Parts: sequence; structure tokens; C-alpha cells
Amino acid sequence: MEGEEVDFGDAEEMAKEPEAGGSSKGAVRDAAGRRMKGRGAAGSTQTMQDEGGDYDSIDSKGGSTKGPAKSIEGWIIFVTNLHEETTEDDLHDAFCDIGDIKNLHLNLDRRTGFVKGYALVEYEKQKDAQGAIDEMNGSTLMGSTISVDWAFSAGPSRAAR
Repeated sequence: MEGEEVDFGDAEEMAKEPEAGGSSKGAVRDAAGRRMKGRGAAGSTQTMQDEGGDYDSIDSKGGSTKGPAKSIEGWIIFVTNLHEETTEDDLHDAFCDIGDIKNLHLNLDRRTGFVKGYALVEYEKQKDAQGAIDEMNGSTLMGSTISVDWAFSAGPSRAAR
């Protein structure tokens, strides 16, 4: 090994070659000289529209549409201040007269087995969900006055009351 010569010329040529699977031509670099890849790189030609999708965007003019936002499958309302012994049947009976309930989720405390105090009720149609809010907000269920409102809303959150 003492008498062997090492040729570093190959190492210099390898450093000049582009990375596997990529090209160094037109590489986008940031102010510090680091190579940037992906959709967010300045000068990138790939956009979300190139992929054939229409996407929601935030209004850049500062205006926003306030109101409920639809979840992936339906319109979800948030029911709070439930009595700890409320059952899914009690909740279903109270809300099914307003419209067809698509899904109902009632969380239980693992330690005690009682209701945590809130539930999520999903309706197929927005008018059914709005009707449930209008009719059931402030009503009494199993001795507790419940609050009902949208689980998701678009735009900035409401001001504190």
C-alpha cells in the first residue's frame, strides 16, 4: 500500500456529474447556494394545476366567507354539555326528528366509562344540520342544557362572547 498511487482525478469528475436520477442543469438554488427541489422551489415549473386538480385557496384580498364548512362526508355539528350518563340512543332520539343522521360519535372516558360531555352528529344535508343547531341549541337533554354549534367553520374564528 505504501507504493500505490491514488488517482484523485476520478473523484473530481464524479463530483461534476449530476446526481443519479436528476440533472444539475437548471437546478434552483436558494440565497445560501443550497439546491432546492419540489413544488415550492422558486422558478419551479410544476404547479398543482399541472396535476389536473382544483384546490381550495385562501382569499388573498383579506375577505373571507364566514360560516360552516363541510367535512369530507357531510355536515358535522358539535354538541356540548352532555350529561355523563347520556347514551347514543338518547342523543339519536333527540336529533333524528330534525333530519337523517349519517353518523353519531359519543366519546366515553376510558377510566370511568361515562360520557366525556360532548358528541359529534353528522348530517348529509346542511339544512338538516342548521335545523338541529337552531332547534336544539339551549334545549335540555337528560337534565343538562346542551349547546349545539358547527364543528367546522370557514374563515376566522368568531370573537369571544
